[in-house]
Amino acid sequence: MGNQKNFKLSIELVPETCWHNNLRSLLPKEKWGVLRKKVYADYKNRCGICGNTGRLEAHEMWQYDDENHIQKLIGIIALCSLCHGVSHFGRSETVASPAWRERLIAHFMKINGATRGEFEAHRQEAYKIFEERSQHSWKLSLGETDMSSEI
Repeated sequence: MGNQKNFKLSIELVPETCWHNNLRSLLPKEKWGVLRKKVYADYKNRCGICGNTGRLEAHEMWQYDDENHIQKLIGIIALCSLCHGVSHFGRSETVASPAWRERLIAHFMKINGATRGEFEAHRQEAYKIFEERSQHSWKLSLGETDMSSEI
């Protein structure tokens, strides 16, 4: 859906009808903790996109089948707070300070070698896709990942 430029770091808005429908919410807190620490170790305690060290967050990567309305887990990646904030820019726009949002935008542009205009076009396209996908109910698939054996 859409013809977004393939950026290394992108905005990945989860359809509203899929909010809280994810592996993290399905697993007991202890199991999620073990899984996310394994993900951090797999990424050698570095952000999987920009390579930053420091506090990491486990980010679920989703693929959307727009015809059959299936939200499929395709992996989990370790992200720094900047990359994670960009990935969930919709949430960042509602809860983050204007200064933090500008920092996220600057990070997006730096990582992708993009202009502010390219960021704005990417954000508009991400919201267009979000609006369309949020019109549908989605089936959750944990896919072929080894994470599905955790639940």
